[in-house]
Amino acid sequence: MRGQPKSEFDLLVIENVKRLRIELKISQAVLAVKLGVSDAFVGQIESPKSRSKYSIEQLNRLANIFKCSPRDFLPEKPIEDKD
Repeated sequence: MRGQPKSEFDLLVIENVKRLRIELKISQAVLAVKLGVSDAFVGQIESPKSRSKYSIEQLNRLANIFKCSPRDFLPEKPIEDKD
């Protein structure tokens, strides 16, 4: 999948989703089914080498699946720009 490389913000959000997924003992394959995406999609997102990342809509669906707030995936404070 083409697109922008993952930012520090993207990586933090993905890590928070992954942490919750593991805490709830949900495999990548099961999460993919619940999220309505291909089996490989969650693995691609969790791979730092891939440019794939969750959309805002997918984060909302993940919050419904995990029974949490979408805010639980976000950092408490803004991430500083490196410009």
